[in-house]
Formats: sequence, C-alpha cells, structure tokens
Amino acid sequence: MLEYKLLKKSKKSNARRGEITTSHGKIQTPIFMPVGTAATVKTMLPRELEEIGSQIILSNTYHLYLRPGHELIKKAGGLHKFMNWEKPILTDSGGFQVFSLNNLNKISDEGVEFSSHIDGSKHFFSPEKSMEVQMALGSDIAMAFDECAPYGADYNYTISALERTSKWALKSKNYHNHEYQSLFGIVQGGMFKELRKRSAEEIIALDFPGYAIGGLSVGEPSEMMLELQEYTAPLLPDNKPRYVMGVGTPNYLIEGVRAGIDMFDCVLPTRLGRNGGVLSHNGYFSIRKAQYTDDFTPLDNECDCYTCKNFSRSYIRHLIKANEISGFRLITEHNLYFLLTLMKKIRNSIDNDDFEDFATRFLNKYYSESI
Repeated sequence: MLEYKLLKKSKKSNARRGEITTSHGKIQTPIFMPVGTAATVKTMLPRELEEIGSQIILSNTYHLYLRPGHELIKKAGGLHKFMNWEKPILTDSGGFQVFSLNNLNKISDEGVEFSSHIDGSKHFFSPEKSMEVQMALGSDIAMAFDECAPYGADYNYTISALERTSKWALKSKNYHNHEYQSLFGIVQGGMFKELRKRSAEEIIALDFPGYAIGGLSVGEPSEMMLELQEYTAPLLPDNKPRYVMGVGTPNYLIEGVRAGIDMFDCVLPTRLGRNGGVLSHNGYFSIRKAQYTDDFTPLDNECDCYTCKNFSRSYIRHLIKANEISGFRLITEHNLYFLLTLMKKIRNSIDNDDFEDFATRFLNKYYSESI
C-alpha cells in the first residue's frame, strides 16, 4: 500500500531525501502538503494545485464528516473522485478539531462526545468512528485517532492524554481495513521530553507504516517547539515517513527538515492569502499597507509563479482593498508556490550536499531584509 525509500541523508544534519509511493502516485520528500479542509484548498482549483507542484494535499475528517458527510463522499466514489484530485491525499483523524473546536466535549476511553460547530448537534467520535469515516473518504494516508493535550497542560493530564492516544492507536489499527489506504500513528507527550520518548516507544511498537509528531505548534514558544521536534524526530524509525502536523512557516519547515522530518502541512499560506499576507524571499509582508499603492513591482522579484510574472503589488493591493476574490486567489497561489518551491530547493540542496549552506542563505535573507 505504501512504500518509503530513504534516498539520501545530509552529512551535516538529520535532513534526508526520500520517496513515498502510494496508490495515487509517488511523493518526493521533504514535502509540504496544502490543506484542503473541506475537500478544497481554499480559492484554488485542482488543476492549479497540480500546475504549481502540489504532490499531495490534506483534507479534514471532522469537517467532511459534518458536511457533506462521509457516506455521500463514499457514494461519489471517494474523495479523489468527489473533488477531482488524482494525486495522493492524507486525511487527519479529526481528533484535533474535536478537542480544539469544542469547549464542551466529554472525553472517555471510548472516545469524545462533542457538539457540531455548524448546528450544535451532538456527535461521538471514537477510534473506530474515525477509521470508518477515513476509510469511506478513501484517502491514501489516514491518521490514527489521538488526543492532543493543549499547551499548558500539566504532567498528569499529559500522561492521561498519552495513555489514551496509545489505546486509541491500537483500536484504530485493529479496526482499520482498507485495500490501498495506509494508517499512520501519532506521537504525543505534550511539552515533556520523557513523555515524548514514552509515546514514541508505545506507538512504534504498533508498527505503523508511518509516524506523525502531534501536539506541536499549538501555542508554545518557538524555541520549545523546535527543541521538542529535534528531540522527537530521531526517535522515529529511519525506514518510514516522519510527519510533523500543522507546521508551515519557512523557518519551521527548514528546521523540521534539519531535524529529519519528511512531511509538513499548514493552513498558513491559504489563510495569509485570504488576509492580504504575502510570503516572499525578503520576508513576510501585508499587501494592504499604503506603501504598496503605487508599487508596480511583483510580489517577489525572485519568484516565477503566475502571479509574480503577470501582476504588480499595486494591482493586487487594489484587488484586496476592493475585496475582489481574484486578489485572494492570486496571493494564495503565490504563497503556496513559494512554499512548494522552497521544499523543491531543499530537496535539491540535500541531493547536492548543500542543505546547511542553503538553509543559512535562505533564512539570513528571509529575516534580514525587511520590506
């Protein structure tokens, strides 16, 4: 169902090049996955995603379960056919949303009772239910149901969440049965290194075809996130994909690769795009600022995406100020292209034994040249 090949390792760090084979195609790693929460990457068409180099996208089990419903998507022939995306898809377990979007949920060892954020209706997610929904969606990679302890959770709460995650991982694996879908386990453990190690050992013992590091980038200081990522990644098997969930800023991507991570996802590029936020080689900026009113240069002089080759900052600022959807689309396409191209350059730098030098050059420019 899923095969991972470790192609090359960096000589100066844990950065690595790999290839994941799924039933819907191969994925060159390290890779960034655009997020298509509700079976669409916001403002983007599948054709456009393919044109800018997307190899795999992520969709959200919780949101698709609530609307339009996994049974309808199954009836349509699965998520690939439903949204007309022929390349690989990863679905998350729904666990993060069940906990983060519902303040009045009830947690037990069996699962979580929660209220829909759409209409307030009551629902229950268990490991078995999460597997049922993800198998109906038919993604290439599914995630085991887990409990993500919030930042600030104390040691005892975090242990409880860790133990529940391990129990749910076993239940997820025992229930999961899909002809081409692979199931990844998730390491939790909050902000405690010893719990991260324990969680990794318990999840690895279940022998999943891939592993994710969950519960990071949930509000903790940047230094803590990077330290825990660097500590946890080498605990995971060398011969299987490693995935950090919910990470997508350029520095986090580079530091994640340096730690030995293969897969990343984040809503950052699309969310910024809908708010006039631009990622560029010279750093982040907001196109809404008045200084760009008569700036007829591209968003990024070093970028060759469709947006940068055809439109000026002045024009795009006008579209955003006029609340024209084309403005949000153009920035979103640029932001996604920027991150996907960054990952391609990272892969090339590992192939050429130049990753550390590339990372230093990129980050120095990204953070030193403010615009």
